[in-house]
Amino acid sequence: MKKDTGQNRDITSQWRLQTQLVRGGTWRSEMGETSEAMFMTSGYAYDCAEDAAARFAGDQEGYTYSRLRNPTAAMFEDKMALIEGAEVARSTATGMAAVTAAMLSIVKAGDHVISSRALFGSCRYVIETLMPKFGVDFTLVDGSDHSAWKEAFRPNTVAVFLETPANPTLDVVDVQFVCDLAHENGAVVVVDNVFATPVLQKPIEMGADVVIYSATKHIDGQGRCLGGCILTTDALMDETILPFLRNTGPNISPFNAWVMLKGLETLDLRVERMCGNAAKVADALSDMGGLDFVKYPGRSDFAQHELAMKQMSMGGSIIALHVPGGREQAFKFLNALDIIDISNNIGDAKSLMTHPASTTHASVAKESRLELGIDEGLLRLSVGLEHADDLIEDLIQAAAIARITK
Repeated sequence: MKKDTGQNRDITSQWRLQTQLVRGGTWRSEMGETSEAMFMTSGYAYDCAEDAAARFAGDQEGYTYSRLRNPTAAMFEDKMALIEGAEVARSTATGMAAVTAAMLSIVKAGDHVISSRALFGSCRYVIETLMPKFGVDFTLVDGSDHSAWKEAFRPNTVAVFLETPANPTLDVVDVQFVCDLAHENGAVVVVDNVFATPVLQKPIEMGADVVIYSATKHIDGQGRCLGGCILTTDALMDETILPFLRNTGPNISPFNAWVMLKGLETLDLRVERMCGNAAKVADALSDMGGLDFVKYPGRSDFAQHELAMKQMSMGGSIIALHVPGGREQAFKFLNALDIIDISNNIGDAKSLMTHPASTTHASVAKESRLELGIDEGLLRLSVGLEHADDLIEDLIQAAAIARITK
């Protein structure tokens, strides 16, 4: 008989975030384990044929097949829903599986979608290339331009997709404004909240209908495995998204779900430390000189600082910077780093830097990249848990080798 240690949402929703991250959504088997159990099974046995029939008919609680739901994944999902303030969550194998499943389940041929144009490269692919193959039209807008959002709506607009802050330019979208506008026009709002994490920003509180995460990033936080999550209302999940998930099977593995559960326990601690480090590193990079710009939402000179701090509790762990010498100088800078790794991931305990034009956004047309400001001099830095002074010293010595000077 399992012991419920945090399934009652009436109780757990009253807990503070740190307690929810450690205790929420967890249950114990008859073994009394303190760490969540990992259920590595594809199927489940029934005491009798009548139980199997009742389970599949939805008349009896329990599991039938791990493509439909798995106990370890369920604990991860319940905890994610709790900390996000969502009614329900379902996990996926990757963040992009979450994006694709959410969008394709909402739209049909003949529909129209609006998206902020500043997106991760694979998200641009889903909006610009994949959905049009199935008869779904789209409009990309400057996410900061309220009039552009207003003008983009059509009678057949059914969904809005946005990232904020955006990857890698850190463009910020006014979530409340877009949600209010979309709902006036009968559209569903899907927000990719991966850069902000559920610790720093709550899109559902601002009106978002669906929130997406690549759990691969801060939620795991240690570069170990892939995962994604979709959070929404019971109605939208049951009627629209869940049938797609059940029948197409983009499931997270029980092992990966277990890793994510362990990551959630320290998410708040890690994100707070990363943000503190990022603020110090951004200041040091700005003081260093020689760069065309340093963008960090937590700095007062960030163009959308006021909006960013209205929506987020801290400035995040990501910095965008621009070297004047294009790809050649950017690569010299990257190659001279001793501590910071060259990698296209973010949200890791280790600080990582990448050149978006040749990595994360290489698949985006050059014209579109330039329109977004993703040119050959742009670099994206994901600040980790190292000592901030060591990171600053590493960046300064690399800048000297790359001849980035005032």
